[in-house]
Amino acid sequence: MEPIEGTSADAASAGASQTVKAQLGLRELILAGEVAPGARITELWAVDRLGMSRTPVRAALMRLQDEGLLDAVPSGGYAVRSFSSAEIYDAIELRGTLEGMAARLAAERGVAQPLLTQLYECVDGIDALLASPKMSEAKFSRYVELNERFHRLLALACNSSIVERQLARAMALPFASPSGFVEVQSVARDAYQVLVVAQAQHRAVLDAIERREGARAEALMREHARIAHRNLENALNNQAMRLRLSAANLIRKESAK
Repeated sequence: MEPIEGTSADAASAGASQTVKAQLGLRELILAGEVAPGARITELWAVDRLGMSRTPVRAALMRLQDEGLLDAVPSGGYAVRSFSSAEIYDAIELRGTLEGMAARLAAERGVAQPLLTQLYECVDGIDALLASPKMSEAKFSRYVELNERFHRLLALACNSSIVERQLARAMALPFASPSGFVEVQSVARDAYQVLVVAQAQHRAVLDAIERREGARAEALMREHARIAHRNLENALNNQAMRLRLSAANLIRKESAK
């Protein structure tokens, strides 16, 4: 039977697209500091600000609550969250634990050659960027792109929809993405050396996966995530670095643990 144009499936797809658009728009407002921590966001305010209908906005607000950017307010609406350094530390640790599990499963179950090729293309691209210690803004931006792609592909390589889904949720937590602190690192004196270490870990993880060394792959990936812990501490203790950190306004001014 030929598909019928204008079906409910088409409407559902359009509705999902509008929800994502609203979610991205609201997240951008929060991360850019246009809505301060503790500020209340109502459905009507978001509808007016985004110029969208209530249904996708309502769904977007619920998704941002799931991500951890918003807290529901008992009297109605949501409040923008702030985060302690300890909470950010835990979010990074959670992401590292799940990525370690993904790497172990990839090693134990094996990775299809096309996907493995894509992973190696990412690290080859990073090698090309790091061929010279002079790191420009453009090179850092490209590093972020390749690094994020590597981590997305690694999540896919575990061949577990459950782990992949939970890892995606963990990466959506504020400051917990694999590249969340790379821009901060770009102004550090040892920026190039840290990127070289991270890249060596990328290659070591792929080597462990190919050799079916699950425990080694897991340990390497968990250690890899800890680079973000170091960058977090640097950002909290260095004003120049903090200014480079996206959504720094959401971090409560406390000492890192």
